[in-house]
Amino acid sequence: MKYLTRTIWILSLVSLFNDVSSEMLYPILPLFLQSIGFTSVLIGMLEGLAEATAGFSKGYFGRLSDSAGKRLPFVQLGYFLSVVAKSMPGVFTFIPWVFAARTTDKLGKGIRTAARDAILSDDTTPENKGKVFGFHRGMDTLGAAIGPALALVFLYYKPGQYRLMFLLAFIPGMLGVLLTLFIKEKKLPHTPKVSFRFTQIFDYLPASPAAYKQVMVALLLFALFNSSDLFLLMKIKASGLSDQAVIGCYILYNLVFALLSFPIGHLADKLGLKKTMVFGLFIYAVVYAGFGINNSLAGFIILFVLYGIYAASTDGISKALVSNLVTKSETASAIGTYTGLSSIAMLLASTLAGLLWKYVSPSSVFLVSAAGTVVAAIYLSTMNLKPDTSNK
Repeated sequence: MKYLTRTIWILSLVSLFNDVSSEMLYPILPLFLQSIGFTSVLIGMLEGLAEATAGFSKGYFGRLSDSAGKRLPFVQLGYFLSVVAKSMPGVFTFIPWVFAARTTDKLGKGIRTAARDAILSDDTTPENKGKVFGFHRGMDTLGAAIGPALALVFLYYKPGQYRLMFLLAFIPGMLGVLLTLFIKEKKLPHTPKVSFRFTQIFDYLPASPAAYKQVMVALLLFALFNSSDLFLLMKIKASGLSDQAVIGCYILYNLVFALLSFPIGHLADKLGLKKTMVFGLFIYAVVYAGFGINNSLAGFIILFVLYGIYAASTDGISKALVSNLVTKSETASAIGTYTGLSSIAMLLASTLAGLLWKYVSPSSVFLVSAAGTVVAAIYLSTMNLKPDTSNK
């Protein structure tokens, strides 16, 4: 497996440690916020602001990375900001500080995401990108399975000690930051500098290749129906199942996601990235249709296994697909624009899902998402995409 270079291994381990840190906090975040005075409305505002920050910053810092001809400083700064910010609620718990910490955490994600994915793309060839992005995503998601498991163990012995867990999450996160010091960056061509604007996220799209624009339409259409995973967990709880069932299903999903990301990425390089992406979208539609009608634990277990297959077939694959459609000097801009606009679209999707949940029914959230995803999958399947040959 010569295509898994030293740099790809290090970045994958960095993501693993970062996700252990983040996902240790995921199961207890709503409980912690409520314990310090957050209402459901404030929690919604907090997550909305955080997602908007991540969305706009991914596009801007992707463009800035290409302009500077550098990747590594953005990766190091982004991970460092997130590690420090996500741990701060364990020290200061007043509401404005929690807003600042959560927003800074997402800003760190926005700073690093496009530059990190561009390093992965630049360190391999178009023929191996499915495997490389799949391997990285698998390591990342393995951390997302380890984190909640550690949280369950911790809360078993230290029930209610949420603030201490925030502080402990600093340790694996900082290990990931330290690992970035061992990455050696390749020199990239220097392009004209860009000026800062909040609308920077939209600047790359008009001048991007036609194939990139085509794919973006399909992927953003899907993102408009891809609401937060929180609604999946809420459906389990609304069906009368226990908190342990909720967290257990979430861990199962991450394990399947982690174990299958690399082999599916390997398969995608042989069968085609677009075909694999379309397959993943159809699996998503099946899962959401299932959530619309299922209320049993056995059904949820099957659906979360399928959901892990969907994630492994789309998350890294979509970035590999996008990066193959542009030149190397534009990789961070292309991925940053895609992930940034997707974050904003998913924020809209979650808002719509919340309205449907409250004013129509929980089932309507999943059935509408399934129908919209089928349309996006069919549209993507009809495209004849030609990768940019200068990206080799």
